[in-house]
Amino acid sequence: MPNAFDCSQEIAVVIGGTGVLGGSLAQGLAAHGAQVAVCGRSTERGNERVEAIRAAGGTAIFVPCDASDIESVRACRDAVIAELGQPTVLVNAAGGNNPSVTVVGDKRFEDIAAADWAASFDLNLVGGALVPCQVFGPGMVAAGKGSIMNIASVSAHLPLSRVVAYSAAKAAVMNLTRFLAREWAPSKVRVNTITPGFFPAEQNRRLLFNEDGSPTERASQILGHTPMRRFGTSEELIGAAVFLAAPGASSFVTGTDICVDGGFLAQTI
Repeated sequence: MPNAFDCSQEIAVVIGGTGVLGGSLAQGLAAHGAQVAVCGRSTERGNERVEAIRAAGGTAIFVPCDASDIESVRACRDAVIAELGQPTVLVNAAGGNNPSVTVVGDKRFEDIAAADWAASFDLNLVGGALVPCQVFGPGMVAAGKGSIMNIASVSAHLPLSRVVAYSAAKAAVMNLTRFLAREWAPSKVRVNTITPGFFPAEQNRRLLFNEDGSPTERASQILGHTPMRRFGTSEELIGAAVFLAAPGASSFVTGTDICVDGGFLAQTI
């Protein structure tokens, strides 16, 4: 019986692959046979991830990429095509919360500057989904196959306290994903979101842990709202990505959202 989760015919581009979560997804896809382009702004972290993939027997390259700069993304696409071929999988894992639009302490919603709000949307919607889809999507449509994964957030479903701009931007990512799923379905290009719960990474470690390693008050609130009573690990996102990347497993799946959140969105009181 064929392996439904075989990705050996896939060429995967992971934008934001120099981060913790994106890097794990790149490594997981490579472990299932995909040729992977690790793309992001940190050459050092990108090359480290490529070396780890190659050491495990996988195929990977690093391509520098600023996801919010369309010319940078176009150059990234051209470099991937030249070295690996036409991409069949795109993972958009770039993004993060902008502290300047965090409503906390004396900072109120009405104090948020429009420019800071726009910067959060540039990071999470424009760079986190819009521009990469504009650049890589048409090639997939022309080829008649492809899988695009946009990384959303539990805050896209229900806005979290403090991170209002981040929540709104991620909700827009989900809306854009469903629009593209409808537009590109006739060309057999699937577009879905993966919604992580809370995964400690560079951007939120200070928010979640004190200097002594104990959970902050914010972390305790999150864990109290997570039925599994723990944070996720980056490796726990890999299964969802492999499922969506492998046409043998998910050829009829588009416009949907896969939550990997320890039950966070199932919890009420």
